[in-house]
Amino acid sequence: MDPIEKTISKPSSMNYLVTHGPGRKTLENITLRPLSMKDLDDVAQIDFSLLGKQRKEYWEDKLERIEELGVPSLAAEIDGKVIGFILSKASDREYGIPENIGCIDTIGVDKEWQGKGISHLLFKEMYSMLKNIGIDTIYVFVDRKQRDLVKFFDKMGFARGDMFNMELKI
Repeated sequence: MDPIEKTISKPSSMNYLVTHGPGRKTLENITLRPLSMKDLDDVAQIDFSLLGKQRKEYWEDKLERIEELGVPSLAAEIDGKVIGFILSKASDREYGIPENIGCIDTIGVDKEWQGKGISHLLFKEMYSMLKNIGIDTIYVFVDRKQRDLVKFFDKMGFARGDMFNMELKI
């Protein structure tokens, strides 16, 4: 069994303290489990609500790769409805990047559940999964204009790293 699969093969349904506004926190029964092809419609809908573009084919391809390659991924659900998801990857030594490096690929949370701790919950679980398989550094690429994302990852303990992105406009 793949080390990632060992860490996420069983759904983890627990009561989590979720923020519902200033000074209002309640316990919600949120299940964390591996993201799968059966989540395609929910993931595509969350993505559409965030970006305003319909990308179901994109997500279909991405979820197929998750299942084929065992990409570390999680869904957060309440009452069987996916409210958030996270995908990461471990380095396979591309461009000489060592195998102890991980990367957060995508994180998405339904607008209704944003600001309530769901991203934090997903990230913390993914952090543990990656740590369990020997990852000791996690990277994320964020557009600096997306201040909410920069602020979120800052809260999670990220800082500017040694790598930098390069781009060529065509």
